[in-house]
Amino acid sequence: MDSLALILAALAAGAATGGQAIAGDALKDSYAGLKALIKRKFAGKPKAEMVLTEHESNPKIWEAPLKEALVQEHIDQDQQIMEAAQRVMQLVQPRQAAKGRYNVQITGDVHGFAQGDGQNVTMHFGGEPKEKK
Repeated sequence: MDSLALILAALAAGAATGGQAIAGDALKDSYAGLKALIKRKFAGKPKAEMVLTEHESNPKIWEAPLKEALVQEHIDQDQQIMEAAQRVMQLVQPRQAAKGRYNVQITGDVHGFAQGDGQNVTMHFGGEPKEKK
């Protein structure tokens, strides 16, 4: 999972579980901390602040505008924000975090990257696939 995807996943997960009674104080605090760090980066940029606020109520609709705002402010390059996002995901999905699921970093050209649980992936690059015998 790249840095931007990790931040978006943590924000969406925090928004989804933050208001539920089952969400523990640690998760609520971690999510609030992540949002506070991002809000500081967005300070003085009302459109970005509004997108972050709206994302909490409807992450699917506001994901693309939030992603754009995060990229413009280079949020995915902030180590403190990355650590806060990882902390949220560790609390939301501790099994996957323990396996290192949220520690993927990719640089350079990548063709055919696939990540996830229980995948069955076939990729063909540069021509038609050869038939199996």
